[in-house]
Amino acid sequence: MSTYSAPLRDMLFTMKEVGGLEAVCALPGFEECSADLVESILEEAGKFAAGVLDPINRVGDVQGARWKDGVVNAADGFKEAYASFCETGWNGMPAATEFGGQGLPTLVSTAVLEMWKSTNHAFSLCQMLTLGAVEAISHHGSEALKARFLPNMVAGRWTGTMNITEPQAGSDLSVIRSRAVPEGDHYRVSGNKIFITWGEHDLAENIIHLVLARLPDAPAGVKGLSLFLCPKFLVNEDGSLGERNDLLCTSLEHKLGIHGSPTASMSFGEKGGAIGYLVGEPGAGLACMFTMMNHARLNVGLEGLGVSERAYQHARAYALERVQGRTATGSKTIIGHPDVRRMLMDSKAKVEAMRALAYFAAGQMDRAHSHPEGDERAQAQALVDLLIPVVKGWCTDNALGIASDGVQVHGGMGFVEETGAAQYLRDARITTIYEGTTAIQANDLIGRKLAREGGKTMGVLLQRMEADARRLLDSQDAAVARIGQSLHAALGALEGAVQWLLANSAEAGAKCAAGSVPFLRLSGTVIGGWLSALLADAAVRQLAAGQGDASFLRAKVATAAHFAAHVLVQAGALRDTVVNGGDTTMSLADDQF
Repeated sequence: MSTYSAPLRDMLFTMKEVGGLEAVCALPGFEECSADLVESILEEAGKFAAGVLDPINRVGDVQGARWKDGVVNAADGFKEAYASFCETGWNGMPAATEFGGQGLPTLVSTAVLEMWKSTNHAFSLCQMLTLGAVEAISHHGSEALKARFLPNMVAGRWTGTMNITEPQAGSDLSVIRSRAVPEGDHYRVSGNKIFITWGEHDLAENIIHLVLARLPDAPAGVKGLSLFLCPKFLVNEDGSLGERNDLLCTSLEHKLGIHGSPTASMSFGEKGGAIGYLVGEPGAGLACMFTMMNHARLNVGLEGLGVSERAYQHARAYALERVQGRTATGSKTIIGHPDVRRMLMDSKAKVEAMRALAYFAAGQMDRAHSHPEGDERAQAQALVDLLIPVVKGWCTDNALGIASDGVQVHGGMGFVEETGAAQYLRDARITTIYEGTTAIQANDLIGRKLAREGGKTMGVLLQRMEADARRLLDSQDAAVARIGQSLHAALGALEGAVQWLLANSAEAGAKCAAGSVPFLRLSGTVIGGWLSALLADAAVRQLAAGQGDASFLRAKVATAAHFAAHVLVQAGALRDTVVNGGDTTMSLADDQF
């Protein structure tokens, strides 16, 4: 088993060159966040990730969370790690200062969250759902709810969940059946929910469930859904815990991966109804939940990045120590075999492009939240809205291939659980499914994010990328110029696919939807290639100025060149699939499959 090492140099370089760290730190409210402070935070986070979370990752996978008579115990070491996690302030780091958080930029918290997801995907989900619940309550909850629940959630004394899915509903939220009946200043909630991440556990003293349910007079469909806060233990006026609420974990799912994360089936109201409090307006539950869901989707994209980084590190360590056959390069270990190098280079190049995309989106989130100019905030938010499905869909899609290549680098030993490579593949598999499958992200991308606004935001982004491609084409550095040439060609493919979708979305909706996932992959490939190119250009400029670590900077150029030669070149084929593939996808009748 390898030991995780946070890629701090790459993180900081990416934060500065594509995340816009300097500009983010200059935004109102972030003035005390300097580059030196960020470096110190990342160093300490890296130590915690490697020293506390990584060692219990295997334990969580083998042992898993355990359910008995409604009680769930986390895997050995998780409770102690969680207590340390909260005591050292990591749990609430991304939250607002008014509720006890540190109020750091999203760009900074994104880099830290990547480490948790790399070292212990299952553990990290508890914080992710809690912070998502905090986000929803802080945006839509009453002042009384915020005061009563948020400080303890930010501190980690209480955790949070998102209760959406039901056995008959799946992703079709219009058929949710859970009910909420008004009773004085609260509601009585009843119903059954499934796939509730960290829905029951013994890490914290209370669990705050956010539950989608219908009021008695609610209309059918998603417009009839409201959001309710149902604590595991009721909270007294003085903040102390009261009696147990009428809700119960009836079982845990037996899953392919993320065994250390309890995925609960929850029953509300078996004894008359769980007490719940309305969050937001009646009928606005889905809008309130989307505040939480968008937060979760961005962070699931980070899970794809995190597990990819860890799978790559694990494969790299094995390749550097495994002796097998005569190599083409004269290396003593299998890293000298050309195809092993190809898989490692593919993984490294994709990971760095994924990181660039995630950090770029995070920097735009900070601009959307804190830029003093309203127009700048609006433009940044539009870009964030466009990027969220790409970050979620493309990063998790890549994670499957990278984790699979990690197994392949190990050869037969990768198929043996004891080496640990298989866990990353199993853990990665859920990321393309939950918080909206890849197809849901892709349909959102071509529908609400592209067609609905006539491609305006994508058009602005394309112009920005094209300007950079033309500049790179004129670079004095031959490698950067070649990358610019590949980027220019890929941008033509993306623009062609965009124009076809805009022209056909009204009359050929099914054909457009058939190409939506290829279009999402095309978007991620081109945007990731653009950001990789910018990193290479920055590395060349620093080399010319005699700045930085020359070996690291040269590797950055080589990695971006590999992405251009092996990944960006796929853009044309993806464009052709988007434009021409719908006919064959829709060609068979149901009974012909």
